[in-house]
Amino acid sequence: METENTLNEQLGTTEVIWKIEDLYSTMNDPALQTDISWCDLEACAIKEAFTSTLPDISADGLLRLVQKLEGLHTRLGRLGTYAFLNFITQVDNAQAGNLYQEIQELDSRCNREVVFFELDWNRMDMEQAETLTDNPQLSGYRHYLRALRRYKPHQLTEIEEKLLLDRQPVGRNSWMTLFEKVIGELRFGEQKRTEEEILTDLYHADREVRRQAALDLTEGLQSQSHILTHIFNTLAADKMITDRLRKYGNWIGSMNLENELSDDTVETLITAVTSRYDISQRYYRVKQQILRLDCLLDFDRYAPLPSLPSQKVDWKTCRKIVITSFAEFSPRLAAIAERFFAEKWIHAPVSQGKRGGAFAHPCVPDAHPYVLVNYTGTLRDVSTVAHELGHGVHQVLAAGQGYYNSDTPLVLAETASVFAELLVFQAQLALLTDPKEKRAFICQKLESIFATVFRQTAMNRFEKLMHEGRKSEGELSKERLSEFWLTTQREMFGDSVTMGEDYGIWWSYIPHFLSTPGYVYSYAFGELLVLALYGLYQKDGDAFVTKYIDLLSAGGTASPYELVQPFGLDLNDPNFWQQGLRVIETMLEQVEGN
Repeated sequence: METENTLNEQLGTTEVIWKIEDLYSTMNDPALQTDISWCDLEACAIKEAFTSTLPDISADGLLRLVQKLEGLHTRLGRLGTYAFLNFITQVDNAQAGNLYQEIQELDSRCNREVVFFELDWNRMDMEQAETLTDNPQLSGYRHYLRALRRYKPHQLTEIEEKLLLDRQPVGRNSWMTLFEKVIGELRFGEQKRTEEEILTDLYHADREVRRQAALDLTEGLQSQSHILTHIFNTLAADKMITDRLRKYGNWIGSMNLENELSDDTVETLITAVTSRYDISQRYYRVKQQILRLDCLLDFDRYAPLPSLPSQKVDWKTCRKIVITSFAEFSPRLAAIAERFFAEKWIHAPVSQGKRGGAFAHPCVPDAHPYVLVNYTGTLRDVSTVAHELGHGVHQVLAAGQGYYNSDTPLVLAETASVFAELLVFQAQLALLTDPKEKRAFICQKLESIFATVFRQTAMNRFEKLMHEGRKSEGELSKERLSEFWLTTQREMFGDSVTMGEDYGIWWSYIPHFLSTPGYVYSYAFGELLVLALYGLYQKDGDAFVTKYIDLLSAGGTASPYELVQPFGLDLNDPNFWQQGLRVIETMLEQVEGN
């Protein structure tokens, strides 16, 4: 579209396109087909060589098996990354969609062949498994192997596990692809704009522009609500059936297990955050006064405050801000972040067919991560770039642990990204001398924190109602899902923001609910953890930096509880979470006092 091209040219993002040729040159690259064939053959070879060997396997034999499996999954990861990244910037390209589906089917096919490993490993008695993992030869895979056994109570028979893998490409994965296509191809309002352009207008200074953006987004989502409602119901039912088969006690149990957290730890976090919803309500009452509005409506939540710098930040300036902020904390982290810019690991322009939002994809250790943003030049976008580069730097550092051990639990995966945002915020705040500008800038950061802590927790509460409702009530109507959404959003905002009925449909464009059910509390976890870590940094200086880099470099080699031990933090202590919430309240008091 002409408006997209003009914006990209103004910001200097037209050529900021990731170099996925580092993985494969094109969709027709012979190397891609060679790797597909290799994966099929290797999966069969592993099955033939190692099936039924685990009961009597030696430490040396187990090491060879795990290394072969890791090699297979690394190659599948490379193929999967290429297919996904190639598709996500052109969801309207049929060939890209076909390749993405083909690789998902390959992944399912290969995992079906090697599923025997996890089943046989978890059938092994505890004493034998401990003896093997205690062997020095397996020290590099010790946590990985022990962590696999936490799934033992939820393991099915081999036939059942294979059946689930067989249906995966036409199950959850296929429904997610449909969701991406629907949202990616959807155009909003008379100008037929993208999701990202519409969402950006919700931050516009002109209230009429915000109102129209909210109306356009609502109408666009309503036009596809029959499809989106069906997708949400189907995937909620899919999870319900899987949870029942695997004997998970509640809807969040599988995510907590993946994060290596107890249900009690997560409940402690959720309880702490919901108990302080008053912080966000106090803030929005102040914002209403600052904006001089009789009533703060849902589309006013992101309105910029007077005195907030509103100029567009071009890509070159954004790069300088982020790298300088990183360098003041750690030259090593800045050097890694700079590679993303210099070596074309970022996709930044807004374009037709490109999925909205932002993410960092770890790819595989023998390649490098990739970052996607939809850069429109706002201060918020600068923060988003910092956030995703925080992920990217974390992924580069963790890659040294290998494919299996570089996969950080989701709750700690948000640590580096949120910490990076905070570094950029502090650097930008230090440059402001006007008290009004400073206040407005703190307000913007508070809103970002609220989105991460309070809004994501409210979204977690929505998911709880959705999954429990799908289980007890059956198929959920669009109106019922909207009721769940408004109920949980209104609990957070209280009477500080008026949520119109039109806002009820806005649950339907959020991909996390579908791709990673239960994931969103990880944002609140990461934000509150970072606030505690930043306080330690201000106290300990360089000594903290060393421990922080060690934390990122550790990847998934230990549980979250173990990884934060060097910082003296107890994730089960309610006071730990309240400590982070008090930091937020202190920032709010700065705003209330002016």
